[in-house]
Amino acid sequence: MKKQIICGCLMMVFLSAGILAFAHAHEDISATPSCKYCGMDRHTFAHSRMVIEYDDGTRVGVCSLHCAAIDLSLNIDKTPKTIWVADYNTKNLIDAEKSAWVMDPAKPGVMTRTAKWAFATNEDAVKFTKENGGHLTTFEDSLKASYEGMYADLKMIREKRQAMKTKSGGHVHKAQ
Repeated sequence: MKKQIICGCLMMVFLSAGILAFAHAHEDISATPSCKYCGMDRHTFAHSRMVIEYDDGTRVGVCSLHCAAIDLSLNIDKTPKTIWVADYNTKNLIDAEKSAWVMDPAKPGVMTRTAKWAFATNEDAVKFTKENGGHLTTFEDSLKASYEGMYADLKMIREKRQAMKTKSGGHVHKAQ
């Protein structure tokens, strides 16, 4: 009976610690529930969200690498101290520059035609590519690809938003 009580207490302690760790790991979503640039729900896109901490103490939370690239461009006079990205699997924030990245031009990502996902370990990234396609890359190369694809991505986003605005009766009318 004592073993059952002790085991029950230990389970409660570990469960509470897990809940607190989850809440702490996702407190950036509570602080910034939607993306500053596109308005997307950062909880829904917790697997791709990013947080940029600048050396002046300011922080910005965005939904994706695409929106992070926009922020970095608009704040060219600020120096990023740390750039955090969600691990695709766990949704916990990890250092973007130290993480393993997968890029897949054949699949759309968040706010982009080319998927770009971050992983805490190289093993997780390799496993993802074996199961889903894509290729291993770095943060720098992923960010560069984000900038290079910005025109096409913005065009795609505008077209999707225009289609949503003109949608009526369950079908989309082509905008003139």
